[in-house]
Amino acid sequence: MTDYQLMIDSQPYDCMAPELNALRKAAANLYRRFNREEEEDEQLILLQALVGELAEGAFICPPFQCSYGRHISLGLGSFINMGATLLDNAPIRIGAGVMIGPNVQIYTAAHALDADERLAGVETALPVTIEDMVWIGGGAILLPGITIGREAIVGAGAVVSKDVPAGARVVGNPARILPPKQRL
Repeated sequence: MTDYQLMIDSQPYDCMAPELNALRKAAANLYRRFNREEEEDEQLILLQALVGELAEGAFICPPFQCSYGRHISLGLGSFINMGATLLDNAPIRIGAGVMIGPNVQIYTAAHALDADERLAGVETALPVTIEDMVWIGGGAILLPGITIGREAIVGAGAVVSKDVPAGARVVGNPARILPPKQRL
């Protein structure tokens, strides 16, 4: 099995494998061109070439960075503000009507905890799912393997390490659920 297939299957893989380096370089070429492009029509063409799925009305503002791009799906009318970093070693599924603030980071990759394995490039990747009509505040960080439930709100700067239930509001580091009446 290739390192790419191991990565997609959420199995340990060599993150420095030549096939993965080549895919990351190709994605970097596209997102750098996207980030420099001034014409929105041309940006959209580059974005469509970069990400796996870009539904109607969905857009990502430059500057933007990702690992592979091909594992990102962005639902109908969803919007990612400037400065986003999406490490899409595993799928990042973003539903419809999602709003993501500036400088949000979404990570699917996790290095080995054992130092020798980590230095050898052992990594795993777990998907991140953001369901419909979620709002993620600026500077939030979403860690590997989590799901943000429908209509949830992630406060600015929150570090989300566990699933967020539908309709919940979370803040802080680590993110914690706010009581229903408490303001963000």
